[in-house]
Amino acid sequence: MLFVPVSGPFGMGEYARSLSIAQAARAQWPHAQIHFLLSRQAPYAAAVPFPATWLDSSPTFHTAAVTESIQAFKPHVVIFDNAGRTAQLRAARRAGARLVFISSRARQRRKAFRWRWMQLIDEHWIAYPQFIAGRLGFLEQFKLDRLKQPVVRYLDVILSRAGASESILARSGLNTQRHVLVVPGGGTGHPGAGDASAKFLAAANALADSGILTVFVGPAAGGSSSASLRCFSALPQADLAALMSGARLVITNGGSTLLQAIARGCACIGVPIAQDQPQRIERCVEAGVALAARLDAPSLVQAAEELLRDEPRRAALAQRASDLKLADGIEVALGALTQLMKTGQGA
Repeated sequence: MLFVPVSGPFGMGEYARSLSIAQAARAQWPHAQIHFLLSRQAPYAAAVPFPATWLDSSPTFHTAAVTESIQAFKPHVVIFDNAGRTAQLRAARRAGARLVFISSRARQRRKAFRWRWMQLIDEHWIAYPQFIAGRLGFLEQFKLDRLKQPVVRYLDVILSRAGASESILARSGLNTQRHVLVVPGGGTGHPGAGDASAKFLAAANALADSGILTVFVGPAAGGSSSASLRCFSALPQADLAALMSGARLVITNGGSTLLQAIARGCACIGVPIAQDQPQRIERCVEAGVALAARLDAPSLVQAAEELLRDEPRRAALAQRASDLKLADGIEVALGALTQLMKTGQGA
C-alpha cells in the first residue's frame, strides 16, 4: 500500500489519518508492505514509523517523483489523501494499482467528482460524517448512477482504540467525569493561529486556578503550579482516547480531535484554529453536539464555566453526541481495503 497524503510545514490532519489507517492495516495484515510519500518539511518527518520517500514539498507538486515511486514500489493500492493530480492517478492506474481518494474539503470533493477522476478512482472516502460533509448532491448522485463508480463512503471519524491505556486515568489521579480536557491539537501552528496552543494553555491554567480539575495535552511551556492542572506535551492516541472518554468536558480545535470527542459521547467546545474549521464547528453546533468559542483565553474560560454550571445543558450535549453513533473510520477503511485487495492485481 502506498499512502500519499498532503504534507508540509503546517497541520498534520491528512498524515495522521493516513497513519492511523496504515497502522491498522499493518495490524490486520502483518506482512503488508506500506510506504509513504511525504514532504521533508513536515515537522513529524523524524517520527514516521513506516518507510517513506521524501519530497521537497507536498506530493501534489512533484508528479515526476510520485510517478517514479509508483513505478518502483508497484503498489496494489494507492491512497491519496487530499493530494494528487490527474497524471499521478493515471500513473497508479497504469501500474495496476487500485485507487482510493480521501477528500476532507469541498474543493477536493469537487475534484473527485469530476468525470475523468471518477473513471480513475475505485473508492472515494469522504473524511467526515454526513452531517458535516453533506449528503451527495443531485449532480454527484447523477454521475455515480451513470458511471457506477467509484464507491463512495463516509469515514465519519478515525478512532484510536483505548484498550489498556485507560489506566492513564488512574496513573494521573483522575476520576471519570471529573476533569476538563483541553487539547489545542492541530499538530503544528496554522497561519494566523500560531499562538493557538498558548491561548488554550492560558485557558487551562485559568480553569485550574478556579479549582476545576483540568488536563492539558499540547505544548506547555512554563506549565503551571496549580495542583488542579495536569500537563502532557504529547500522548499516544490511545491515551488521548481514554482521557476523552473520561472527561466531563472537552475543549479542542475544530479538526479531527473534535469529532473523536463527539464520537466518544463527550460534551465539547470547538475552537477554530484553521480556515476550514469554523464551518465544521458550525455544523456541530447546528446538530446540537458542540458549542463554539473564539480563540482567546477569556472566551474559552467563559464558555467552559457557563457550561459546567449548567449540568442539564452539558449532559444534553453529551447525550446528543452519543446518539449520533458515528462509525469508526478505521473499520470502514479496512473493510474497503479488504475488498480492493481481493479484486486487485497480485492480491
